Amino acid sequence: MNTFGPPPGSLGDGLLGLSQRLPPANLEAEQALLGALLANNKAYERVSEFLAAEHFADAIHGRIFAAIQRRVEAGQLADAVTLRAEFEHNGLLDEVGGPAYLAQLLGAMVGVINAGEYGRVIHDAWLRRQLVDIGETVVNRAFGAEPELDARQQLEAAEQNLFDLAKDNGAEGGFVSFEKALATAVQHAAAAFSNPGGVSGLSTGLRDYDAKTGGLHKSDLLILAGRPAMGKTALATKIAFGAARAILQKAREADPNAVPRGGVAIFSLEMSCDQLATRLLSEEARISGDRIRRGDIAQRDFDRFVEVSRELQALPLYIDDTPAITISALRTRCRRLQRTRGLDLVVVDYLQLMRPAAGTRPESRVLEISMITQGLKAIAKELSIPVIALSQLSRQVESREDKRPQLSDLRESGSIEQDADMVMFIYRDEYYLAQRQPKELTYDNAEKYGDALDKWQRDMEQAHNKAELIIAKQRHGPTGTIKLFFESEFTRFGDLDTQHDGGYGD
Repeated sequence: MNTFGPPPGSLGDGLLGLSQRLPPANLEAEQALLGALLANNKAYERVSEFLAAEHFADAIHGRIFAAIQRRVEAGQLADAVTLRAEFEHNGLLDEVGGPAYLAQLLGAMVGVINAGEYGRVIHDAWLRRQLVDIGETVVNRAFGAEPELDARQQLEAAEQNLFDLAKDNGAEGGFVSFEKALATAVQHAAAAFSNPGGVSGLSTGLRDYDAKTGGLHKSDLLILAGRPAMGKTALATKIAFGAARAILQKAREADPNAVPRGGVAIFSLEMSCDQLATRLLSEEARISGDRIRRGDIAQRDFDRFVEVSRELQALPLYIDDTPAITISALRTRCRRLQRTRGLDLVVVDYLQLMRPAAGTRPESRVLEISMITQGLKAIAKELSIPVIALSQLSRQVESREDKRPQLSDLRESGSIEQDADMVMFIYRDEYYLAQRQPKELTYDNAEKYGDALDKWQRDMEQAHNKAELIIAKQRHGPTGTIKLFFESEFTRFGDLDTQHDGGYGD
């Protein structure tokens, strides 16, 4: 008795029956299209954008199409005579059926007008074959073909395969009239003109950043990088908080009780949900997070803490703290959130803690990061939202005298820099100055030590509560540096008010 396989009459029999069916194909359409191409090379223009040799079910047909494609794109004639000569020269004539089969294809030709329809029939059959292959892989994995993948990872791998198939073979591209492109550009300009400060995208709550970039723009992948302790997470949560508040305010302009359709998703791979919530509460209530964790707060502070938490409850902020989340799982959750509640911004903290799609085995760390950044950019484009991904910097920053980051400091910099629409670095000179406090033992006399200490104190005063947001790459605008205010006690960023002594303009 077989105790491992499915019992007779169960689902397994149905799957066996499916596996015995012939794969979807339309050989008549393939022959008719090839005949049309051989008779009139202009027919190639109707299928060149979406059809490839591997889409043909018959390998011989694929080889003939590849030869036609190669000659036409080289500006050469591709007919039965020239192809016969080429295949004879390569010793492949018999493999493609000989001269008789090329003549037979001419007899099966259709008109140039119908070539596009036949091409789409061939492409559709190929897509169906890919779906069959994906289905068989799903079934085989479920029966234990790849035991290293558990059920959840198998589900993610299946979603990734389907997404890749849809992404590569979705809506056909094509030209957009300049009139339509101009209309879209005018709409964006009008949105910026009608909004305070000329913000055409989603506001971050940071005045100078919005002024320089116009806010956060749809389909953009933004990289926010820095060394540890620079405040990457704090700045990212500040931006997420500002965007969520802007979404809520816009929804309540017409109805004070409205529930916003849209929101901000934070994927916190390093901190738990409650830790991130505590940080947000600390920033808004101006109570040290360390004191909150130790319970070292007065009743007045606790009352303020509770009051602020009630105010923040209405914000459309959603946190996912799944560790080492895969790009396919992140995509699925973003799609679901956009479908159910709306989604305007995604923040990923941070890039190097993510994993590529389940079932993939990148050959190197660079290739792995490349797959992740490409996946994040694809999510930004597919959902038409900005995606902010935090990234670590390499240690080579520490070896330079000027420790301001550069694009080359990005870990796996080639793929990250290439895929990003904007790359930003957060830098705080105060952090490095604090490490360089003069030590009396290193000086010959007290006077030299005193002079060094005075200079150090002046430098510290100059850098106190100040941070730099360095825009090193911006695909749609200028680069440069934005000065920010930073309160280390509350890990809070804000606008830097240079006109008043207080320094804080948030």
